[in-house]
Amino acid sequence: MASRVAVVDPMAEFAAEVREGLSRKVRKELPSKYLYDAVGSALFEVISLLPQYGLTRADERLLRLHASEIVTMLPLPVAVAELGSGTGRKTRWLLQALCRRQPTSYFPIEISRSALVACQRQLSDIDSINIVGFEREYLDGLAEVAATRNADRRILVLFLGSTIGNFDRPAGTRFLHEVRRILRPGDALLLGTDLEKPVSHLLDAYDDPLGITAAFNRNLLVRLNRELGADFDLEGFDHVARYDGGERRIEMHLRARRAQTVSIPRAHLRINLREGETIWTESSHKYAPDEPFRMARETGFRPLAQWIDEEWPFAENLWLAE
Repeated sequence: MASRVAVVDPMAEFAAEVREGLSRKVRKELPSKYLYDAVGSALFEVISLLPQYGLTRADERLLRLHASEIVTMLPLPVAVAELGSGTGRKTRWLLQALCRRQPTSYFPIEISRSALVACQRQLSDIDSINIVGFEREYLDGLAEVAATRNADRRILVLFLGSTIGNFDRPAGTRFLHEVRRILRPGDALLLGTDLEKPVSHLLDAYDDPLGITAAFNRNLLVRLNRELGADFDLEGFDHVARYDGGERRIEMHLRARRAQTVSIPRAHLRINLREGETIWTESSHKYAPDEPFRMARETGFRPLAQWIDEEWPFAENLWLAE
């Protein structure tokens, strides 16, 4: 097993995206990808164990139960590129099944260096695996993987969990178009989609009674204070989860308890917040079971198979690039 991490300095982009999102007059936002620093990633691991939040367990169950079946449907030889690998815990089942059939190159793509390190530590004991991590944005990392592939090797892209749901639907379609543009015909995509369920279940999952999700959300302000020199008062914000039925999405916000002014020196920004004004930190769109089939055809893929978890409605969708 060999491993290494390709690294870029993401701080300037972080500051620029914070400045752009918090400068908006109508609706202040922060990109959800920045929730996952070392502390945020650790808190999310705890969230994934909470009884109210069944998504991660559903994702893992499907991969554990169907890994061998998924692998038999792939054209070999194939390399694996995972967009947002996290610690790689749930990816183990697929990689083990694949490594029983061929030596496998695995490329986790993450903006969190700590997550890449944890991923390599988690998976380095698998026989016949070569791990090369990329500290990159998803599409940049995937483009690098595709550019260096062997001529006869296919790519399986993993986009697991509910990350596609963090995009508005039109933006998600554009993102999948870009993934397809990077790939060749015969490459594959395994896409996780969280399915529609009772609103009460969703609100419990994103605002748990122990306050772990609230801590996860507020940690984004801690990160801005630490990395960009901001002076957010953590006690001045409430965690809010709410459901938008028209868009079929759960939203997380940080709501100002009082009017306040915040300076973010390294983003060259000073903002005023009204009492009750929110900063939107994450969306998680939910899908009907047949929706991924339409998404595949709209973005240049052919749907091959879908597996649905019965305990927590969630789907793994295997698509082939056409």
